[in-house]
Amino acid sequence: MKRAITLMIVLCLFLGANAQDSTAIPETWKKGGLLGLNFSQTYLDNWQGGGQSAINGTVLFNAFANYKKDKWTWDNSLDAAYGISRIGEKGQVQKTDDRIEINSKLGHTTPVAKTFWTAMFTFRTQWDAGYDYAASPSPLISDPFAPAYVIAGLGIDYKPSEQFSAYISPVTSKTTMVDNQRLADAGAFGVVEATYNDMGMKLTDGETIRYEVGGFLKLQYTAQVVENVKLSTRIDLFSNYLNNPQNIDINWETLLAMKINSWLSTSITTHLVYDDDITFAVDRDGDGSDDGRGPRTQFKEVFALGLQFQL
Repeated sequence: MKRAITLMIVLCLFLGANAQDSTAIPETWKKGGLLGLNFSQTYLDNWQGGGQSAINGTVLFNAFANYKKDKWTWDNSLDAAYGISRIGEKGQVQKTDDRIEINSKLGHTTPVAKTFWTAMFTFRTQWDAGYDYAASPSPLISDPFAPAYVIAGLGIDYKPSEQFSAYISPVTSKTTMVDNQRLADAGAFGVVEATYNDMGMKLTDGETIRYEVGGFLKLQYTAQVVENVKLSTRIDLFSNYLNNPQNIDINWETLLAMKINSWLSTSITTHLVYDDDITFAVDRDGDGSDDGRGPRTQFKEVFALGLQFQL
């Protein structure tokens, strides 16, 4: 409950800052956002083709507030989503989308045109618990603040236009938090796992925080592809200097929003993740049974049709 309240406070503060009347915002600020409400329903009764009735709903929210004056720039963004699906007669509820990410970059001009000395901050976590629905019973595999990622660094930001920016930092800290002792004991998301004696008794708790230091690159691009079609994409690359620096962590998100009319829209979001410290059960010898664990590329795609409001 405390974690949920904290997340709600963060969201409300950001929304409050963006909900001010435009006459109260100095001309040095540029702000905007997108709120999407999507819903779908399938009902089946004695359907020979099989399947189950389902109700699906997703909320998407993207907002930005950017400041520019003299030699200073300050770019802020919030991306959030939550989706659920109610499947079958028993009404099993499954999560289909869940994320919250806050980005902030404070920059000051350098002697080189269109480049800025920049301090960068990113916070990323989720709203709700996550389960492995493919297993029975479905085990808990994630939770609010388990994981949560905090990335902070100093570097240079190249901004040739309002549509594109490239930020590079040779020294960046990445903190992974796992605020769930059961997951921490299992060594989830790269933290040090718990230790046990031969009788299976726990000797030490798993660590709930993991620190990394490395190089970081962030590329962002936003464009009006054609009328009423907007593309936004962002990719983060991180190399941990202290452990397998050749294995690059990747976090790549893309949103394609298409406006049908003043209130109806459709959107496609994709999210690709590769983290060398997040492992999955794998079949190494190809005999059909899992015999080890290893990192894997994670990919998610969401197509939505529903209401959209420009802020």
